Amino acid sequence: MDERDIPLRAAVITVSDRSARGEREDLSGPEAVAALRVAGFDCDDAVVVPDGAESVERALIAMITAGADVIVTTGGTGLGPRDETPEGTRAVLEREIPGIAEELRRIGAAEKPAGLLSRGLAGVARGALIVNLPGSPAAVRSGMPVVLSVARHVSSQLAGGDHA
Repeated sequence: MDERDIPLRAAVITVSDRSARGEREDLSGPEAVAALRVAGFDCDDAVVVPDGAESVERALIAMITAGADVIVTTGGTGLGPRDETPEGTRAVLEREIPGIAEELRRIGAAEKPAGLLSRGLAGVARGALIVNLPGSPAAVRSGMPVVLSVARHVSSQLAGGDHA
């Protein structure tokens, strides 16, 4: 079976205090969900959680427990006082995949210098690929092709597939 034929489940977590309080519509989460669905992933609507390491850690564990193979977070990767998505993610990750985060920062910085300030991580935990994206819809549109370019291969390798 080709890795493109393997059915995979994805999840999206939007990390935003304002969206969690209903003060701002979540625009970045639906962008990520749409990209995953177009790519053939089974993906429910984005879940919105408040900023903070603990809420991110809890949401990631819940998505892994629910069977997600690929989890994309959007938001909380900057330098604000409550931007703790990387810290919550690091608490869950078993192994980091720095090349994904590096490529996302490279693309972001090419679009605007502030892209260098994203502290997002990427890695694997309990058989799931986890990638942090910045919270803007534009950053999600730019970052999802990177995620999608490797997601199926990562899932295949985590399931014991070949390195080809």
